[in-house]
Amino acid sequence: MISKKICLVGDFGVGKTSLIRKFVDRQFSDQYLSTVGVKISRKKVDLPKTEAEKKNFLQLLIWDLEGHTKFKAIAPSYLQGASGAIVVADVTRQETIENLSERLDLFLSVNPKSVAILALNKSDLVDVEIINQLLSKFEHQEDERVIATYSTSAKTGENVDEIFEKLSYRMLEKIG
Repeated sequence: MISKKICLVGDFGVGKTSLIRKFVDRQFSDQYLSTVGVKISRKKVDLPKTEAEKKNFLQLLIWDLEGHTKFKAIAPSYLQGASGAIVVADVTRQETIENLSERLDLFLSVNPKSVAILALNKSDLVDVEIINQLLSKFEHQEDERVIATYSTSAKTGENVDEIFEKLSYRMLEKIG
């Protein structure tokens, strides 16, 4: 089985831990607990291929990185060796959206051959018009390493599996 390290990065309180808990444990809690340093979760992802081919099994080592600014100094050592990232913003907090590119740039500067997905999280808390405006804003990323932008909700489960699975597929493609 192939193992791949992915990182969830973004400002504090954007829902990185909640996205991971929803994906790994199928649970959601609105009790906020700040991540200190890094927390690593594992999940085996079953990626179906065509009928003729066998299934791919990929073990994700999901690094949940704290979102505080003091973290920037030590972030590169945590980010090193990751094949992919999910860069998360909270759609209810404009500053987290504005910080997305800085978080993305930091990750890609440490892992230039990696890929990333942008997750506009907490989409259940705002009007669909706002989500559509944000999605179209990020649609035209000039960096081909950003493979997609999704609106997500750890609470409802919207696009949670999709972001992890799409990232997993792309990381496997890069191997083969």
